Amino acid sequence: MKQLADKELQSSFTLLKLMPNLVSRTWGIHFLNFMTKLAFKGKKVKGIQNEERFIPSKNGGPDIRVRIFKPLNVNGKLPCLEYIYGGGYIIGSPEMMPNLDIIKQFIETRPCVVIAPAYRRALEAPYPAAFNDCYDTLLWAKENADELGIYEDKFMVAGHSAGGGLTAAVTLKARDTQDVNIAFQMPIYPMIDDRQNTASAKEMVDVPAWNAKSNKKGWDSYLKDIREKNEEVPTYAAPARNKDYKNFPPTITFVGDLEPFKDETINYVEELKHEGIDVKFKMYKGCFHSFDALVPKAQISKDATKFTYDAYGEFYDKYVK
Repeated sequence: MKQLADKELQSSFTLLKLMPNLVSRTWGIHFLNFMTKLAFKGKKVKGIQNEERFIPSKNGGPDIRVRIFKPLNVNGKLPCLEYIYGGGYIIGSPEMMPNLDIIKQFIETRPCVVIAPAYRRALEAPYPAAFNDCYDTLLWAKENADELGIYEDKFMVAGHSAGGGLTAAVTLKARDTQDVNIAFQMPIYPMIDDRQNTASAKEMVDVPAWNAKSNKKGWDSYLKDIREKNEEVPTYAAPARNKDYKNFPPTITFVGDLEPFKDETINYVEELKHEGIDVKFKMYKGCFHSFDALVPKAQISKDATKFTYDAYGEFYDKYVK
């Protein structure tokens, strides 16, 4: 598999193969989350406004910690982007690198207010905890639009990996309920199909960062309560199970061809295109999961980063401005 990787990514291949082994074990997940909290919680981004709040849950859960980021010297209202961090539904935080760099780049590319929820991870609370936290954050932002200095009629939602899966889920519910108008969504290499029955989900075993084994651990953790009760998996838990793609917002995404989410991302894009949704999509040959974040200096990673913010700027100007 290594020989199929982009040449600049090959040097990182062996080391990054250790990651799925760690996150496939419960002790490894607890260790990573402990280290993340120790190293990053409360970390601020220079050059923009930083705020932390605790907002009420609408579903009987604990208050939701959210980070709010704004450009300096704001005059008037701005669009709001909800950024949802990734980590297989089991690890991570809004502050864990490179999330803060991603958030700052969104703000610098086009001015917006970014709200990033610290949703509950699956070992703490399985589905629907994370989904509810993210959707509640979106509703809270709309309800408090004047105080936050944002428009209440046009939101953007973005996230990578499991954050991409939650982006797709939040967008799906917003489409269904019409609670919030999503101008466009950015589910980047999203984790959306719990069935894990596509070729890439089954075959990507010997790859770095995230593989079939860690993917199973993530879904088993997130859907623990549903599977114990032998219930049907809801589309808001696994958006690839949705069969109706009408009236979705414009969508931006990309994926590598050496990762479990390749096929489910392609299937998702094709379903949207079939309904005439405006989609910007790229597939990067020789790239494993999260290559753009893990090996940012590689030229192909720079290309993916440029695609992300160029596409964001284009859709911002087209659908938000």
